[in-house]
Amino acid sequence: MPNSAYKVIEIIGSSDKSWEDATRNAISIAAESVKHPRVAEVKEMDVTISETGEITAFRVKVTLSFKYEQRR
Repeated sequence: MPNSAYKVIEIIGSSDKSWEDATRNAISIAAESVKHPRVAEVKEMDVTISETGEITAFRVKVTLSFKYEQRR
């Protein structure tokens, strides 16, 4: 990785199925606008709960790093 630079952003993904799907959603949607994603790390996981106690959404807070392109 000589002569390279990376930026780290924080994103939140959600799913009504699982934390894994929430992570996939966060990364795949971010990858549409971020070039060269490198590493993602799940920092926090939580759920939203309905008034009846049912889980309505799984959420993850993810840090995502991506490589800056060098201008030539």
